[in-house]
Amino acid sequence: QVQLVESGGGLVQPGGSLRLSCAASGSILIISRMGWYRQGPGKQRELVASITNGGSTNYADSVKGRFTISRDSAKNTVYLQMNSLKPEDTADYYCNVAMYGMNYWGKGTLVTVSS
Repeated sequence: QVQLVESGGGLVQPGGSLRLSCAASGSILIISRMGWYRQGPGKQRELVASITNGGSTNYADSVKGRFTISRDSAKNTVYLQMNSLKPEDTADYYCNVAMYGMNYWGKGTLVTVSS
């Protein structure tokens, strides 16, 4: 009953920036946490950043100082501002929301960092 739609992925040069967005719709009451995961070629899915309904944030060590997660509660939307992008950031990025113990996933948006 919950749908997540990501956008903002694309091709960017090393050192560049991208802003991802994820809009949640459907049967939504209270979202406990929203976050971004990524999965690079041949790799396992990993947490990039998350934010709780109280505004607390958590980041993977590899992106601290470069990425910023934020949310617009009125729009049920979460954003990921990615700066100083590196080739190793290349991956499919997936939006995730947690609500009452249930997890929902978007279809993903591809970020490619290459010169």
